[in-house]
This record gives sequence, structure tokens and C-alpha cells, in this order.
Amino acid sequence: MDANGQPTLDEIEDRFVELVAGRSPRDEADRWAARWVMEDGIVWDDLSWWALNCLYGIDLPAGESGGYLHGDEQVRAWLAELRKRRAM
Repeated sequence: MDANGQPTLDEIEDRFVELVAGRSPRDEADRWAARWVMEDGIVWDDLSWWALNCLYGIDLPAGESGGYLHGDEQVRAWLAELRKRRAM
């Protein structure tokens, strides 16, 4: 957490890493991100806001067929994109 008590970009990235590695359930990541997305009065940098919004809803079902709306491959792509954008 930073001085204001909100998660840092490192912590947000860690949530993606935990998801990709299978060490964190999607519903837990969604609830964590929802808390921050729905919190009023917090100012986020663009990259943190984008990443939080990717995590928020990460557990949405794809429909009756099972699986998730955002599959594992997409989650890995979001993590790669986050890392790429951080390196810029």
C-alpha cells in the first residue's frame, strides 16, 4: 500500500501474477479490485486504473457453456501488456 492506503502498481501486478500462476481464485481477485474501483475519491494513474478494471470482473462467466468471459490466455495477455506499459 502507498502512503494513502491504496495499492501500488506492484501490488496490482502481483494480483495478475497470482491469477496466472493459479495461486489466487478469480472471485478473490475480482472482489479485491472491486473494492478499489468502487471507492470514491481515489485518484489513479492511467495504468493502475486500466489494470484494476481488467481485474474487476475477472470472474464473469462466459455463459451456460462454462468457463470465464476472459480466459486464461487473455489474463496472461493483460499481464504482459501491464509489464510492457510499465517498462515504457
